[in-house]
Amino acid sequence: MKGDEEPLSRVRRICLGLPEVTERLSHGTPTWFVRGKKTFVMYLDDHHGDGRLALWCAAPPGVQAQLTEEEPDRFFVPPYVGGRGWLGVRLDREPDWGEIEGIATDAYKVVAPKALIAKL
Repeated sequence: MKGDEEPLSRVRRICLGLPEVTERLSHGTPTWFVRGKKTFVMYLDDHHGDGRLALWCAAPPGVQAQLTEEEPDRFFVPPYVGGRGWLGVRLDREPDWGEIEGIATDAYKVVAPKALIAKL
């Protein structure tokens, strides 16, 4: 990965590298879908003035609580989808891009059908 690559380009490359993923704007923000239907990652830049550059990601059960408790400076409960266990991930805090790729892949696995997960 190029160190000077923009965060959106990196996230786009990670998400679009997964099987049958598409991207389109949803609620005015870049969003990635499995088979064009199920959202698994959203990219938000200063959402309603919150000052964050972040991802909102589907997350396996328990992950949101664990990470937001362990590292509240990097992870948060996002509005709207947080009640469904989604994880907010700050990209404005020197992200570990290997970790971001893992989080996005886990988000994919939360919503993708088993046949697509088997392709990973």
